[in-house]
Amino acid sequence: MNIGFIAHDAKKKLMQNFCIAYRGILAKNDLFATGTTGRLIEEATGLSVHKYLAGHLGGEQQIGAQIEANSLDLVIFLRDPLSSKNHEQPNNSNIIRLCDIHNIPLATNLATAELLIKSLDRGDMEWREMYK
Repeated sequence: MNIGFIAHDAKKKLMQNFCIAYRGILAKNDLFATGTTGRLIEEATGLSVHKYLAGHLGGEQQIGAQIEANSLDLVIFLRDPLSSKNHEQPNNSNIIRLCDIHNIPLATNLATAELLIKSLDRGDMEWREMYK
């Protein structure tokens, strides 16, 4: 499965910790992320991550293009709804909208991310293969 990762600045450490905790599951999948988030995941876990541009430099649009092409099976977007920076605001709803349009499972907080990753590990995401 192809998993996309995006994290606002205030959530990057949380994303690293999440990826450390679920490294075993993530290692069985192909990982894609915006630039800084991808680098931090790689540093924390040793996993290989395909890195796009930094989010504010077009990385979120690149992830969005992957969603539109039905190339991602799952997106974990740890966003900070309370203190996100101005450059983080416009793309929030775009990623969410694209996931809704293309029926891509999306987690925007840690609780949902854990549910989706555990579901992936159980094989509950195999329907994505048929959906493609």
